Amino acid sequence: MNSSLDNKKIVVVGSAGLLGSNLVARLLTQGAEVIAVDLDLNKLESRLALSGVDLDDQRLFLQELDITDEPAVRLFFKYQQGLTGAVNTTYPRNLSYGAHFFDVSMASFNENVSLHLGSCFLFTQQCAAYFKAQQSPFSLVNISSVYGVVAPKFGIYESTPMTMPVEYAAIKSATLHLNKYVAAYVNDSRFRINAVSPGGIFDHQPEAFLKAYQKNTHGEGMLDVEDVMGSIVFLLSEQSKFVTGQNVIVDDGFSL
Repeated sequence: MNSSLDNKKIVVVGSAGLLGSNLVARLLTQGAEVIAVDLDLNKLESRLALSGVDLDDQRLFLQELDITDEPAVRLFFKYQQGLTGAVNTTYPRNLSYGAHFFDVSMASFNENVSLHLGSCFLFTQQCAAYFKAQQSPFSLVNISSVYGVVAPKFGIYESTPMTMPVEYAAIKSATLHLNKYVAAYVNDSRFRINAVSPGGIFDHQPEAFLKAYQKNTHGEGMLDVEDVMGSIVFLLSEQSKFVTGQNVIVDDGFSL
């Protein structure tokens, strides 16, 4: 039986991250060719290997790219051939990112919005431009968040040093509307753009946070990164052929 992504060639930017590295592994098992992209090639290789990726797989291509560098991103797409999709899992931010609301300066807020939302715009724009030039079907998945959909539940951060950054909420909610704007602007059934909005993904957070978070779900609590993969694969596949401008929330009821 054919895999769901046979004959697909997909770019994953942010492939050295938790979500990106596991996604590369999943896409390869589904039959896709994958261009894994991140800032540092050595870090990328190490993270993919930890995620069980065979670095000698002939369907895997590795490339360094700074997604916030406009000339570099434009050049990247100029030399691509045969792309059928892309996933943006990047998370660019400055050193002061993550401060509590009253400690965030306007300059820091603006910088983080520029880095994260600005680069999302750039990557989305260039995916659309690539489609316009190639005139072949293309599916783009941008990663948003449950906090792009609902207000933060600040109570779950009590007894921890953590917070939900205001920049993150602004960026992830804007990403959802950016998707709709671009889908409407391109206005072509062959170019699809959707989002996946995960709830919290387990990454060794404090125990107090994990317990408080779990009480706001239907029982599962923080998701394993693998729990998010199926929705992304679906949106990249022919099974979602006319799904566009949509947001798939994967959160075990956290946003209800």
